[in-house]
Amino acid sequence: MLTFLTMEQPKQEEEYGYDLFPERNSANYKGRSLTESLFTFNHKCQVMLQFATETSPYAKLLLSAMKSSGCKVLKDRHFSCEDCDGSVSGGFDAASSQIVLCQNNIHQQSHMNRVVTHELIHAFDHCRAHVDWFDNLRHLACSEIRAANLSEDCSFSNEVSRFNFGLKQHHQACVRGRALRSILAVRKISRQEAEKIVDEVFDTCFNDHAPFGRIPHGKKDAGFAYRDYENRDRYYANL
Repeated sequence: MLTFLTMEQPKQEEEYGYDLFPERNSANYKGRSLTESLFTFNHKCQVMLQFATETSPYAKLLLSAMKSSGCKVLKDRHFSCEDCDGSVSGGFDAASSQIVLCQNNIHQQSHMNRVVTHELIHAFDHCRAHVDWFDNLRHLACSEIRAANLSEDCSFSNEVSRFNFGLKQHHQACVRGRALRSILAVRKISRQEAEKIVDEVFDTCFNDHAPFGRIPHGKKDAGFAYRDYENRDRYYANL
């Protein structure tokens, strides 16, 4: 499960999902030796991250959009491969503007691509809007809806692999469910309260497709969206 991570001196660590990312706790963190970096999950994570940012049209579009918005992403500064709780794959740390990739839970390139995309959507929202991650649950819910909707989390192939398919409006149901689970993972609220918050913002946030301009249903569609984004100013330049 992908989850959202916040770290701004929480009153109770578990309220913000802090306990799911133990290396975010500087008091418990121990740096890795060169041997560990080269021959463990960390090295594999770094290689897969590099491949994702260079080849995934989802990631390339988001990185380009963030640069255009004045939030250029630097690999060494804004990504961190860390060991996490077994229930999460990644998170976005709003306090440090850093994406956490769970090196012990990401073992395939396709999974890395989805995690990078999902968390970059959070980072893009953080860049473009005054998001109150800590105190406004509607803001959190909106970004989780957008991340589930636009990151291929709910693609047909992924849902089939989970044995989830065949329902009317299945994509919307998947997005709603994944957003709900992400919120419940990082906030101490009831399921009923979380469902109410998701329902309140769902239509608006589900229909916010920035910066893709569409829901990219698959890598090919994301490639077209990336091409359109890169060529967005060409028409006006030729007038």
